[in-house]
Amino acid sequence: MQQIVSHEQWLQARLRLLAREKEFTRLRDELSAARRDLPWERVEKAYVFDGPNGQETLAQLFDGSSQLVVYHFMFAPEWSEGCPSCSWWADNFDRNVAHLVHRDVTMLAISRAPLAKLEAFRKQKGWTFKWLSSGDGDFNYDFNVSFRPDETGGEILHNYERKKSSMTDHAGISVFCRDSAGAVFHTYSCYSRGLDMLNAGYHYLDLVPKGRDEDRLPYNQAWVRERGKYSSKMDL
Repeated sequence: MQQIVSHEQWLQARLRLLAREKEFTRLRDELSAARRDLPWERVEKAYVFDGPNGQETLAQLFDGSSQLVVYHFMFAPEWSEGCPSCSWWADNFDRNVAHLVHRDVTMLAISRAPLAKLEAFRKQKGWTFKWLSSGDGDFNYDFNVSFRPDETGGEILHNYERKKSSMTDHAGISVFCRDSAGAVFHTYSCYSRGLDMLNAGYHYLDLVPKGRDEDRLPYNQAWVRERGKYSSKMDL
């Protein structure tokens, strides 16, 4: 049972927490600056993707911006639908695409599934972001979000460490920059909890008394369903 106090006691506790929140905000700003200060690596490989405009190179995906954010959406070629958790993330970032382009940022999603599957699923969900297929290319593998059959079931390199996993695909975010000469550079990638920053839903849950309330679940996000697939009652 949570402690029940008077308004004055509550206000004093809130002010103590506010001081910690302000310090966290300052630390987050410092971390964001350090993220932007990371060195870059030049992308030498010629990646080609299948998209609504036909085949496009990584450089062409910038579409007039100098910065590109790629959401690595989990959707393997043999799947009939995309990952429910990635779908929740897509619900969060979809409408931001139109705003980001006015800050010199193009944002889109890339998966291994064929374009026809991606387009059908995108239309079903009512999403407007651009979604491309990396198909059989190396892009997903090089950025450690997909793993070939001889790797799955054994150790994979994901989130900058080797781990056991039987999954062929994971989610991630990769950021690229293109200079005036057309050269493309990889500036940042993150995975796992690093993706939380793109999900406003989790930030809302962090505000409420029960929080994310995932401790009793077999795994985080075990409760997540695609929009329209939740039951009429909460699964508590």
